[in-house]
Amino acid sequence: MTRGGAMRLITMCFIRIGVRGSLALSLLAVAALRAAPPKQTFTGTITDSMCAKADHSQMQMGPTDAACTMACVSVHGAAYVLYDGKNTYTLNDQRTPEKFAGQKVKVIGTLDAKTKTIQADSITAAK
Repeated sequence: MTRGGAMRLITMCFIRIGVRGSLALSLLAVAALRAAPPKQTFTGTITDSMCAKADHSQMQMGPTDAACTMACVSVHGAAYVLYDGKNTYTLNDQRTPEKFAGQKVKVIGTLDAKTKTIQADSITAAK
């Protein structure tokens, strides 16, 4: 084989590898876009994982639902959750919910149905 022929063969191999790699990356990107869960809006009350379905007065951790929620999180290691009256959802963001403790809110984000965790993009007071 001549030197020019060998170079042409090497060039063709690199082109094939590049085309196949690009095709594989494109297919992965399309699959990832299809698999991305849709953003949803959830409405409920920010409470804690200990008292989500109970009455805060039973815990007596504070004079208000907000105070009880914050006390359960800080003292007892509970997590901030969203309770919609039927379902309890863990919130991935545990800082933002503190300012909405005991309040009705609207959470926009994606739900991991297996873990019942909301990847919250925003939390705002419900109107």
